[in-house]
Amino acid sequence: MNSTLKILCLGMVLTVSHSCSTRQPERQSDKTVNQKEVTAKDILGNAAYQAISYEGYREKSRTIQPTVDQLKEDLKILSAMGVKIVRTYNVQFPHASNLLKAIQELKSADPNFEMYVMLGAWIDCKNAWTDLPPDHDIESEQNEGEIERAVALTSQYPDIVKVLAVGNEAMVKWAASYYVQPSVILKWVNHLQSLKAAAKLPKELWITSSDDFASWGGGDSSYHTEDLEKLVKAVDYISMHTYPYHNTHYNPDFWRVPANETKLSEVEKVNAAMLRAVAFAKAQYDSVAKYVKSLGVDKPIHIGETGWATISDGFYGQEGSHATDEYKQGLYYKHMREWTNASGISCFYFEAFDEVWKDAGNPNGSENHFGLFDASGQAKYPLWDLVDKGVFKNLSRGGNPIKKTYEGNEKKLLEEVKAPPVK
Repeated sequence: MNSTLKILCLGMVLTVSHSCSTRQPERQSDKTVNQKEVTAKDILGNAAYQAISYEGYREKSRTIQPTVDQLKEDLKILSAMGVKIVRTYNVQFPHASNLLKAIQELKSADPNFEMYVMLGAWIDCKNAWTDLPPDHDIESEQNEGEIERAVALTSQYPDIVKVLAVGNEAMVKWAASYYVQPSVILKWVNHLQSLKAAAKLPKELWITSSDDFASWGGGDSSYHTEDLEKLVKAVDYISMHTYPYHNTHYNPDFWRVPANETKLSEVEKVNAAMLRAVAFAKAQYDSVAKYVKSLGVDKPIHIGETGWATISDGFYGQEGSHATDEYKQGLYYKHMREWTNASGISCFYFEAFDEVWKDAGNPNGSENHFGLFDASGQAKYPLWDLVDKGVFKNLSRGGNPIKKTYEGNEKKLLEEVKAPPVK
């Protein structure tokens, strides 16, 4: 998720039904797959391989890259909580290559260490992120080099890179600074598939693009183009994003307290609202599945991103939708993991650690606070039970042992929890 993009989605998300998911993808064994034989097909949708979005930037600017040792520190923490697949977003910075190096070194030191990567290649339109008007019909000159770097890293680390994603939210039209037409993504997906066919990339590597549910045909019919149909058929699986969190502001009907719940306690209202939030995510998943099926295509659909921020001074905070706090994040994380694990869906939960560069000028901006850990390494409410179980014993981040936020005081945490507004 880009730090400036979600703000632009006003009015772009359709109201969808809240019916539970009826699609049950084929479920892989929950047992860990032999490392020598592991492929994307084996690990995606396998509950033994929990997935997460991770970059690990610790400073207010990405010019200060995390070191290999810092990346190894984070990877040990993620491994301890059962994560075995991490998702990255670009190969423009040293981060991705350093992450792969860190994983390789950890594997060399401990043959039982297991971690795989969904490697992202960033895709832009011409004039993206410049003072010139973006040209959404022509791609950026940097895309070719980005794909070449991603191919080189995949070839260098074939035992670690199991998925290559072309673009991140690169087709959704509210990404006004840089989005491209589906034809651009299709071009590069076909290129990568041809490299596989020519044995220049591992034949078991899965190619996808990770994008908003609407971009995959689950929303406005204006996205239903011939090029999108071709793209659906070209990728090895669909990686879709769903964010009920942002929709608490932009599409809030599902979120607000209905009349028949007004007499509930604050916490009871929140509990009910979080169930509606997960139903909203399921409905968006179903809308993509319905579109894909309408094309006569049967292939896996996994969640490339979803998450819930814990601090916001904007649309989602105390003066807005009241969506933001650690208690709600805990419920969302729990419910999403339970649903996706039971349904054979990989969920690259967004995200592992808070990253303060995303809204560096506003420390309380929500984009800085989607992590399950804060920047210092404190475990937020969703992970308190893991702290109690001792899974992070002897692990630290930046010299800080892994402890609970709020000093583990749930009563203190709940004092900040506010129910959604009434309809």
